[in-house]
Amino acid sequence: MREAWEEARARIAIDALLAVYSVPRISQVQLIYRATLAEPGFEPGPESLEVVLFDWDEIPWTELAFPSVKWALDEYRSRLGQAVFAPGVNPPGMVGDLF
Repeated sequence: MREAWEEARARIAIDALLAVYSVPRISQVQLIYRATLAEPGFEPGPESLEVVLFDWDEIPWTELAFPSVKWALDEYRSRLGQAVFAPGVNPPGMVGDLF
């Protein structure tokens, strides 16, 4: 919730833990949550220049900053319609170095 506010001035409602990713090269474990906008509106926060919502087919895949963003989007898509599920983990063989 804090990251959504800092990056996009968005108020969100967390629904579920979507995935837990390990990125050893930067000593991080990333917890990724599935959420919805709790209220309308968003704008760039102090850590962002621009924020935009995209339809799935419009996501600029080659411009994503981190491999874990693609992993999370793929995980989200695979869980559509599922209320209960085990959180995802790194895709096989992926450690966050390359897409």
